[in-house]
Amino acid sequence: MAPNSGSAGDDAGHAAALRRLRWRARRGLLENDLLITRFFNRHGDSLDEAQTAALAELFELDDNTLLALLLGHIDAPEQAKAAQRLGLLAMLRAD
Repeated sequence: MAPNSGSAGDDAGHAAALRRLRWRARRGLLENDLLITRFFNRHGDSLDEAQTAALAELFELDDNTLLALLLGHIDAPEQAKAAQRLGLLAMLRAD
């Protein structure tokens, strides 16, 4: 039987999405950079596709809102609900 090339393609696509997300994670605020870099160092290789998509939505937030969210100073806006549901906010805050 031939190997399932769709699975390998999916894995390669997900790896590419993670690389792009790491690049997009570079923020204008040093505090965000530090929190996000630490998160990626600990959890980046274990993120699934749903978590990757939710994290991409988080990165659409402006820097100040993202920092306030990561520090727990504000409740999750609608754009961050998927990340909250998947536990990403808790993971980002714990790091």
